[in-house]
Amino acid sequence: MSQPYSHLRSMTGQGSCEVRGDAGVLVVELRAVNHRGLKVVMRTNEALSAHESLIQKLVSGSVERGTVTVHASLKPPAGLDLPQINQAIALAYATQLGEVAHQYVDLPVSRATAPPQLELTNLLNLPGVMNSTETASGDLSPAEQEQQAAAEKAKEQLIRDGVTEAVARFNEMRHHEAVSMASVLMADLDTVAKRCAAIEVLAPTVVARYRDRLLDRIEKTLAEHSIETDKVDVIREVQLFADRSDISEEITRLGSHLELFKSVLDGSHTSDRENSDKAFTTEAVGRKLDFIIQEMFRETNTIGSKAGNAEIAEHIVEIKCAIERMRELVQNLE
Repeated sequence: MSQPYSHLRSMTGQGSCEVRGDAGVLVVELRAVNHRGLKVVMRTNEALSAHESLIQKLVSGSVERGTVTVHASLKPPAGLDLPQINQAIALAYATQLGEVAHQYVDLPVSRATAPPQLELTNLLNLPGVMNSTETASGDLSPAEQEQQAAAEKAKEQLIRDGVTEAVARFNEMRHHEAVSMASVLMADLDTVAKRCAAIEVLAPTVVARYRDRLLDRIEKTLAEHSIETDKVDVIREVQLFADRSDISEEITRLGSHLELFKSVLDGSHTSDRENSDKAFTTEAVGRKLDFIIQEMFRETNTIGSKAGNAEIAEHIVEIKCAIERMRELVQNLE
C-alpha cells in the first residue's frame, strides 16, 4: 500500500541536472509556476533546437498542470560543434579547377605567363563545401551519414537521460512541498470538523431559545393589552421557524464533504483506485479538492444564514477562515 500523500505534487518547483556523454555536456533546468492547465515553455540553445519536441514530450509525460519553463543547453565535444567540410563537394570543385588549370597551360603565352595555383583554402568559400552540424544526411557520403546517425543517436540518448533526471528531481521537490501543504490542510480540516461538531450540538437549542423568547414576548404583550390568543398559533409559528432554521441536512453534507476531502487528499478515495492495474496518478487531484472546497463554502454559508444564532455565527466565521486558507493551498496543488 502506498504511503499517504505519495500522489501529491505542488504546481511550483525547480529541478536541474548536468549529464555528460559522447554527444557532449547537457544542462537541463525546470521551473514551474501555477497554471490551470499544462504549458511547457522551451528555452534551448542552437544545438538542441531540433530536439525541442522530444524534450517537451518527456516533460509533458510527467507533469499534469502548471507552466513549466525548460532551460536546456548542449555543449558538444571540442571540434564537433564546428562546421564540417563536405569532402565530396570539395573534391568535385578541386577536380573541375584542376581541369581548368590543365587547359590554362595550353593557352598562348601572350595571354598568360603562368598557370594558376590551386589553393585548397579557397574552396571553403564555395557554395556547399562547408556543412553545418545539422546538414541533411542526403548531402553526405555513406560513411558520413553513418557517422552522423551515430552522433544523433548519442545526442538523443543524452537528452533522454538528462531530461528524465531533471524531471525526477523536479517532481521530488514538488512532492516534498505538497506533503508540507497536506499537513497544513489536514490541520485546517480538523478545525472545520471540530467547529462543525460544535454547531451540531448548538443546533437543537436554536429552536428552543426562539420558542422561549417568542412565548415571553407574547405573554408580555397579551398582559399589557388584556388579549388572549390560541396556543396553536404560537406552536404553528415556532414550527415554521424550526423548518426555516433547520440546518441538520447542511451539517450532514458538510461532514460528508470533509470526509471526501480527506480521502482525496490522502489518496484513499475509492474512485481513484478502481483500476488496480494502473498506478495512481496526480491527475485532477487539485481540481477535485478545489471543487470540494466550493461545496464546503456553499454549505457553510447556508448554515450561517439559516441558523440565526450568535454562537453558531462565531463558529461559521472560523470555518470560513479555515476553508479560505485551504482554498489558497489547494490552488497550488497539481
